[in-house]
Amino acid sequence: MQLGLDRESDNPLVEQIVRALARWLMEGKVRAGARMPSIRQLATDNKVSPSSVVEAYARLVAQGAVVPRQGSGFFASESPASVVSEQPGNLEDPRWAQFDASPALLRLGCGWVPTDWRDADCLGHAIRRVTREDPTALFSYNSPMGLPALRTQLQRRLSQVHIHAQTQQILTTQGASHALDLIVRTLLRPGDTVIVEDPGYYNLFNLLALHQVQVLAVPRGKEGPDPDRLEALLRDHRPKLMFVNSMYQNPTGTSLSPRVAHRLLRLAEQRDFLLVEDDIYADFQNGPSTRLAALDGLNRVIYLASFSKTLSCSLRVGYVVGPLTVTPRLAEVAQATGLGTQRFAESVVATLLASGAWRKSLERLRQRLASSMAHTLKCLAEHRWEVFAEPQGGMFVWARHPGATPGEYMAKAAALGILLTPGDAFRPAGQPTEWLRLNVAYCADPRARAFFKAVATPRRG
Repeated sequence: MQLGLDRESDNPLVEQIVRALARWLMEGKVRAGARMPSIRQLATDNKVSPSSVVEAYARLVAQGAVVPRQGSGFFASESPASVVSEQPGNLEDPRWAQFDASPALLRLGCGWVPTDWRDADCLGHAIRRVTREDPTALFSYNSPMGLPALRTQLQRRLSQVHIHAQTQQILTTQGASHALDLIVRTLLRPGDTVIVEDPGYYNLFNLLALHQVQVLAVPRGKEGPDPDRLEALLRDHRPKLMFVNSMYQNPTGTSLSPRVAHRLLRLAEQRDFLLVEDDIYADFQNGPSTRLAALDGLNRVIYLASFSKTLSCSLRVGYVVGPLTVTPRLAEVAQATGLGTQRFAESVVATLLASGAWRKSLERLRQRLASSMAHTLKCLAEHRWEVFAEPQGGMFVWARHPGATPGEYMAKAAALGILLTPGDAFRPAGQPTEWLRLNVAYCADPRARAFFKAVATPRRG
């Protein structure tokens, strides 16, 4: 049986064997339950090693395409349609397009830096070190509050930004989204009211809707959420929580000013609600900063952050810091819903922090983002785009072109192989908007420059 393998292809031979046999099955060239060609026959006919064929069959078994029988070989599954499609990803839900789309598309609206900007060598070294020096991290459950070594490192990092916490106030999480989920599960009930920013983080809006929490929106300005609009809302409503991005807010890129921060804290004290400070972009900080948790001393502020944006999205290591009356309750919910966090991932992060390797890697990432931010703002100005505010750091610019519609953005981006995140995704109720989130880490690509120009070019009648 000839599989038509291409030895000049970049695709490994094993993958080619899997795809060829999958096509053969899907095209109905063998009936369900029939015996598949033997390992020796496929290896001989296609001049490959038997081990390559064995691995290919193992993958097909895992996909449910073939079934092994002891001493008899492999047989076609009764459900050949279970073979995995050759086209990766599932684009049925547009909200997930950034995760599932073809790597060939330019993710101009995504929420992370490109993979080749990550320090793979630094991360790989830490993983090998943990595997060698702490093998129990590969197999053991974590401490309920998180790895003690990591929490100690976090305590030191927090003190550098004037947030002084005891280790008992620090709980590690599986990323910032997990921290938000724990806060909502623990402190809110269906029908409770919270305040969010408009525009703001779309996954927070989804989470609150899932838990049937009532949402009130405060416009996000250049210095933070509008305190006058907030005060007006508080005359008629009694929210339990308010969610705020302090630095380089998603999607506007703006940061909290001292004036607005002090006003928020006074209103929280007067109206008896807690502030949830989402500082996930804190590590991109280039200059002076204002953090609610530093001003408040963790009395009315619950602070959270994550290493997903600067280290690895896959490791999923974040943390939440709060009053001593709150953090243990969050830990109880974390244990009840997922038996805590991953010890191995936290050991890797703790190793990177302790060695200083993460700090050096982060500095390179900051410099690269700063350069990309300057380039992007210049390019947008050249093509007469309007910027909501010039960010002092981070990865996002909230921009629009006068007269352009969301439909025009999407159509012109699609024609250039660009994937955008619609601006309405960042509105609490999905309200239409002509503003667009741009990730500066991807704006040096020629397709991004072509997109900015195409939107700015007047249509001919």
